[in-house]
Amino acid sequence: MRTRKTKHALRGVGMAVRLWAIMMVLVLLTVGCMWLFQVVLMERNYTQSNLAEAQSQLEPVMEELQTEDLGYNEQLIAYLSSTASEKMMIVDSGGHLVDMYTYGHPIDLAEDRTDLQVWVRISSGEDYEKILAGEPYTRETRKGNRVEGYEIGIPIRYYGESAYLILYHSFAELHNVLDMNRRQLVVLSVILTVAAAVLAGFLAKRFTRPILIIKKTVDRLASGDLTAVPGLKRKDEIGQLSDSVEELGQALQRVDVLRKEVIANVSHELRSPLALIGGYAEMVKDITWKDEAQRNENLDLIISESKRMSEMVSDILDYSQLQSGYLQLNRRDYDLREIVEEETGRCEKIARENSLSLRLEQPEEECPVQVDALKISQVLRNLIYNAINHTRDGETITVRTRQEADGFRVSVLNPGEPIPEEDRELIWERYQRSQHQAGRRQGTGIGLSIVKTILDTHGMTYGVNCRDGLTCFWFFYPSL
Repeated sequence: MRTRKTKHALRGVGMAVRLWAIMMVLVLLTVGCMWLFQVVLMERNYTQSNLAEAQSQLEPVMEELQTEDLGYNEQLIAYLSSTASEKMMIVDSGGHLVDMYTYGHPIDLAEDRTDLQVWVRISSGEDYEKILAGEPYTRETRKGNRVEGYEIGIPIRYYGESAYLILYHSFAELHNVLDMNRRQLVVLSVILTVAAAVLAGFLAKRFTRPILIIKKTVDRLASGDLTAVPGLKRKDEIGQLSDSVEELGQALQRVDVLRKEVIANVSHELRSPLALIGGYAEMVKDITWKDEAQRNENLDLIISESKRMSEMVSDILDYSQLQSGYLQLNRRDYDLREIVEEETGRCEKIARENSLSLRLEQPEEECPVQVDALKISQVLRNLIYNAINHTRDGETITVRTRQEADGFRVSVLNPGEPIPEEDRELIWERYQRSQHQAGRRQGTGIGLSIVKTILDTHGMTYGVNCRDGLTCFWFFYPSL
């Protein structure tokens, strides 16, 4: 038992873990998409936007530099060095750095060695030959996939001499901002992932807990504890499942009670004819074998009880075969009136023996049907037996066939107390047997279950109505 409980617990944990893992996969996908959007798309767009802005600001000035001497235009020097956002360098015709400005301010080349690193890199680069030749150039400087800066080199006039202007626009500040955003995104991703993991664990446990309760309830029902109920009061699909399991338990309790009752009833019903058969057989053998009239009467009783016992056994076997699908229908074309008339005639003797009368009402027109005649006869016999069991002495049972617009309806009507509304569905269940008002016990208690199974197999509708002091069991054959 402990091993079984452990297995159930592990299955529950496994389901909770799988649910938690699914939610975490969704969270990680969301975080991954957020990183993809921020790093791949947003950062690239920021860089391209800044690059386009620098180009749009610097390139129009190049036309002005072709006609003016930069050395005599301090405003233009200030504008250019401010626009470059980093460095503006002026190189003489020999390729030597003459002046350097940053954000509109000149740099002391003798003192400030840090700013000279930009010129050192440019003078050692592949574009230095273009500078010496006085050819204009543009270049993006990269470090890995990052654009570190943007350079524009153009020939100019500087204090009347040929010179070369290099504008260097740096993206360092932008990358500092982007790096800070990345660090914040890392912290935010960690916080969100941890919070989502805790929340997903809580929700997974909360979601699987009622499922485990229902699972344990079903296990208890399977082990024979038919009183087990989940006891969950929820207004969602889990609550509906809990209610269904509770209804299943109630149905199993009802079936169990009815099963025990029918076993007792069948045992009693079989024991009575067996006792009579045995007793009268001994009487014929020992006492009345010489008295022909008495002997024939006793033998008729033995034969009658044997037939009665045979019918009960046949009912039980037929029901089992119908339920298991082993018994196939033998459909042929018949006149429904003939089937009803023949079976009603067979039941008249039993009705008379119980101080009842049978009345048959049929149309004059033929009622063509395609059915298994033996099974439909069995349906009628069980409905008539049911009516006999619930009809008081001296009353009349009516068997009626009517042609309707879309088919044929066969009804068995008997006077008596109406069947309670809540029992009208239960009477079709197996082993169900209501109180017999007339004290008779024809059949085994599964006659209506056989009726239901046969009619379902034929695809017919059926039911019971109680009106004006009459109980009417009916079935309907639709026209082909």
